[in-house]
Amino acid sequence: MTHWLTEAVPRGRVAAFRTLVYLFVAADLVVFTPWVRTRVDVPGELYQPLLIGRLLPLPTPTPTMVAAIFWTLLPLALLAATGRAPRLLGWSVFALYLEWMIIAMSYGKVDHDRIGLLVALVALPTAGRARHGDPTRTEAGGWALRVTQLAVICTYFLAAWAKLRFGGLDWATGSVLARAIIRRGTDLADLIAQVPYLLLVAQFGILAFELLSPVVFLLPERWRVATVGFFYSFHLVTIATITISFAPHLVALTSFLPLERIRPVVWARQLITRRRDGAAPTGPAPDSPAPEDQGPAPDDVPAAAPPAAGPAPAVGPATP
Repeated sequence: MTHWLTEAVPRGRVAAFRTLVYLFVAADLVVFTPWVRTRVDVPGELYQPLLIGRLLPLPTPTPTMVAAIFWTLLPLALLAATGRAPRLLGWSVFALYLEWMIIAMSYGKVDHDRIGLLVALVALPTAGRARHGDPTRTEAGGWALRVTQLAVICTYFLAAWAKLRFGGLDWATGSVLARAIIRRGTDLADLIAQVPYLLLVAQFGILAFELLSPVVFLLPERWRVATVGFFYSFHLVTIATITISFAPHLVALTSFLPLERIRPVVWARQLITRRRDGAAPTGPAPDSPAPEDQGPAPDDVPAAAPPAAGPAPAVGPATP
């Protein structure tokens, strides 16, 4: 079990995963959860901190406090994405982002799609230094990826457990998806809803998918990657029908993928080099003489005159 938890992975995979996670944190602040900054506009008595916020304890957020977290976390996340000072920057980003999430989720709504990302943020600082493209293997990096994978799969399995705990089989036989389509469905969802019994089949399929998700750990690597591709297709359908993205969860899900094969910087350099070589001038080099200075063209060179005919040389010993 210990070997499985610390199965060594290429350092390049850890470096790529680290860059992706920290870039998402920066994007999350300005794209996905900028509304957190507006939470401080509501009365302080509406702030009901999560259990962790009560245990620490954390202060009621103020405009100054939230602005300080935002403007500190944003540049730190971008710096951490470079891989420099992985422990110092990593722990700093985790602490600030955790507080950002506590503020976000302490006003009555808690999203369960961020547990995998938070586990990745707390595990990555323990992985140490890692360089993009480095094939050497690291057990510390393997542990960071493995615990992230466990958090991702627990998100699926415990979601199914919650459905059965609070809704029982009525969750699968009820009108859960129909209500979701009415609230936030797309044109594609409207077309799907017209197919008899398809929504009921989809609800049973969702339960089966979430309950069976731990099987991914038992599959060979090739089939594991294919199964993760199926996970992504499930979320693609979810986005296309009821516009729920699970973006942070999808980032954490990349911990299953061989990210060391993705080298965007190298690819960009190769593309620039090919374009530069393709745009190289095809005329004469600057130091070469102009065509008119190089003498007549090959077709203008007169052919050599044939040798004059004469008597054949004598054969035999020379006379003294």
